[in-house]
Amino acid sequence: AGVFVDGRYRTQVKVQLDLPHFSPVGWSYVKPADWLREMLPAGGKVGFDPWLHTAREIEDLRAGLEGTAIEICETTNFVDSIWPDQPAPPLGPVRVHPLEVAGESAADKRARLGAELTRAGHAAAVLTLPDSIAWLLNIRGTDIPRNPVVHAFAILEAGGHVTLFIAGGKLSDDVRAHLGPDITLRPPEALEPALRTLTGPVRVDRATAPLAVSRILKDAGVAVAWGQDPCILPKARKNPAEIEGMAKAHLRDGAAMVEFLAWFDRAAKGDGLTEVAAVHALEGFRRATNALEDISFETICGSGPNGAIMHYRVTEDSDRPISAGEVVVIDSGGQYLDGTTDITRTVSVGPVDPEVRACFTRVLQGMIGISRLRWPRGVAGAHLDSVARYNLWLAGQDFDHGTGHGVGAYLCVHEGPQRLSRVSDVPLEPGMILSNEPGYYREGAFGIRIENLVVVEEAAPLPGGDAHRKMLSFRTLTFAPIDLRLVDAAVLSAGERNWLNAYHAEVRDRIGPRLSDAAKTWLEEATRAI
Repeated sequence: AGVFVDGRYRTQVKVQLDLPHFSPVGWSYVKPADWLREMLPAGGKVGFDPWLHTAREIEDLRAGLEGTAIEICETTNFVDSIWPDQPAPPLGPVRVHPLEVAGESAADKRARLGAELTRAGHAAAVLTLPDSIAWLLNIRGTDIPRNPVVHAFAILEAGGHVTLFIAGGKLSDDVRAHLGPDITLRPPEALEPALRTLTGPVRVDRATAPLAVSRILKDAGVAVAWGQDPCILPKARKNPAEIEGMAKAHLRDGAAMVEFLAWFDRAAKGDGLTEVAAVHALEGFRRATNALEDISFETICGSGPNGAIMHYRVTEDSDRPISAGEVVVIDSGGQYLDGTTDITRTVSVGPVDPEVRACFTRVLQGMIGISRLRWPRGVAGAHLDSVARYNLWLAGQDFDHGTGHGVGAYLCVHEGPQRLSRVSDVPLEPGMILSNEPGYYREGAFGIRIENLVVVEEAAPLPGGDAHRKMLSFRTLTFAPIDLRLVDAAVLSAGERNWLNAYHAEVRDRIGPRLSDAAKTWLEEATRAI
């Protein structure tokens, strides 16, 4: 069997797969259709569960197999048939997301999106993404670990009415009152019959909705209008209250991060510091804020060769001591009521090899390059991605992941449609929040990643600039020191050095007053001017 992974998991898959039975396949180099062409005989069949694949995925697969005798057919999920004792669906309680941090009432969102459907000539839209439903209705949940969302489906009508398909046991009286009379509540099993009774055209997102949704509609004679989930772009364009909340969350999280980094430096000088110990300590500092709802993903803490595994998840079995001469990649984040954080710092444990410092400095130059950018409206993430890679490319190096992903506001830490990636054609717009996280990974040796979150804003005009040309820029939300022990200052340009010194001065000003005396003293040295 083939297991398809992108570059982020190229190293990890070799460690975790049962290789005699499963073969890792690099998605960037071999598409599923190409692999199937090679592996299946003429007349072979490929089955898929229409509830687990989108229309676009199956369309791409059909196109890739065109001209072959290979048949693609719907089937039931065979994993379900051999897994009788699988866990029951989660029934975590739904919570109301307060208006003061949401920034817009659910009623206003429904009316705004309903009007957009009307202008497009669509009678309704089927919503299948948990974060779209949570954002639209100003609710949050606990159904997916580390992501405050609820398992549900919804149908948004052009008039603003919503039918929400959700297990009733998740809803308290307060949540039902919040949803109000314009939200009809139905159990999840009522979705298919409800789809069959709709009057079209009904919008379905071919990139995110299960293929089963459009098939049910078409089988019932309901016209399907392909189009983007109407929540996706409005959700990505954060409103002022959401941006303010994200900024507050990052100050709180930044203080916890600095307390951890100061602790880490002290602990690394002794014996017994391990990856697992560092992970537990970092979560402890976040929980000490008394505001943490959850971490935003499983913390990545990879020392030495484990740092080269981009999405490494330490376990008791894989845990290793953190040793002198290594660098450690620490990628973590928190979920707070007012925002979601995601930060990566690579830290040194004593002096490191000059080659590691050279690679770290190139990665830092890429992160600074993105941070300083200005660009005209209409430019997409694909146009900016190479800026982060420029100095790495000059050295014959690169990294196998995008430079940045969108981030939700107390929602999913990975949010679309915006990305900093060579394949992203989505124009960046004010209010969008993204990560800025170039890296470098040498398999079996070390890894490097530096990550801040940034928000897109309208850039102030510059003297001599085109008055008619509206420019955009990034404002950094994340505040924590970058390890100066790994920076070759002689390589940095004056502009890069000025940016780093100004950033560190802002870290001192914003985070310093929130720290313990010991951490504040540590921060003064960690953010010294270079």
